[in-house]
Amino acid sequence: MTHAHGPRRSAEEQARLDAALTDLFERRITFNQVLGLKVVALAPQVQLAFEMRPELVGHYLYGRLHGGVISATLDATGGFALMVAIGEKHVDETTEQVMHRFARMGTIDLRIDYLRQGLGQRFVASAEVTRLGGRVGSTLMRLVNEQGTLIATGAAAYMIS
Repeated sequence: MTHAHGPRRSAEEQARLDAALTDLFERRITFNQVLGLKVVALAPQVQLAFEMRPELVGHYLYGRLHGGVISATLDATGGFALMVAIGEKHVDETTEQVMHRFARMGTIDLRIDYLRQGLGQRFVASAEVTRLGGRVGSTLMRLVNEQGTLIATGAAAYMIS
């Protein structure tokens, strides 16, 4: 997705945008800290990871991941994928201009399919953007454990402007 109105941002400016996106996601959205989400990759596909902790257990007898943690993680991953895609769409803009575009962003629809028990020590969520319109963006998300077992999938729509 290349924006046709200007030159592609420099490697230095892209690194600045990537750092700003990571900072926003890992530190400034404090709920993501509660979940323990860390950015693993921005490209070619957004990937986030977190470690299992006692605070995330939903079934105390089996130590399974709480369904709300799964849902919140997939929602956050879909939103983050759209942030990255918006940055790619507007390659002629500075980091500050791109970051300003997220001010009104929010989830408007979310569907989660819980496929297997949330068992594992480390989980990785990934997302792909299926549509990036002017006002609404759509994503598909996946959550796997450290063995690559698919735990859940999701689909979401977000208001992006």
